[in-house]
Amino acid sequence: MAGTGTGTAPRMRADATRNRERIVAAAREAFVLHGADAPLDEIARRAGVGNATLYRHFPDRDALVRDVALAVMDRVADRARAALDESEGGDDPFEALRRFVLGAVEERIGALCSMLSDRFDRDEPRLLAARQRLEGLLEELFDRARRAGRLRPDAAVGDLLMALGQLTRPLPGTGCAQVERFLVRHLQIFLDGLRAPARSELPGQAVTLETLLTD
Repeated sequence: MAGTGTGTAPRMRADATRNRERIVAAAREAFVLHGADAPLDEIARRAGVGNATLYRHFPDRDALVRDVALAVMDRVADRARAALDESEGGDDPFEALRRFVLGAVEERIGALCSMLSDRFDRDEPRLLAARQRLEGLLEELFDRARRAGRLRPDAAVGDLLMALGQLTRPLPGTGCAQVERFLVRHLQIFLDGLRAPARSELPGQAVTLETLLTD
């Protein structure tokens, strides 16, 4: 229908919403495999839509990259929220953290970070809000594990973000499939290093999500 007189924009039709979600999901897969220069017509094919539909939703590549970044951060934040809910139900906070980490690697943050840093403003409102939500949930997840005496006191959220970024980044000259052979093993080594009591003092400072996405 035409406008209702409220002055608000009409909601996107359900089929248009589904198309947009399919495009973002297909773009994420293509960017992980081929980088930010993955052909847009290939992304449209993966999404099962025409090129015209893709461009109707995303007028240029940067707009699509931005929405992929937002979708990934939202999905990782949702995993963090679920882990917090598990710990509220009496679960060991460190085990909830461990399950979050093993689930979050599926988002392949490392494969996406390098293409995000120079494509849009770090303070773009939607990106800033998504980043703050994610960091807040991760801080709470870390704080619960630390208060329970299960997380070393000098570990920070930035240490986790760096590990997720590095361990899910494709190895030079290889496809992403190579990472799968070692990922869970190396994540377990990292998780063991987060446990209290710590066996050594960590040097330097942890990075932030802002640094990972913009530097």
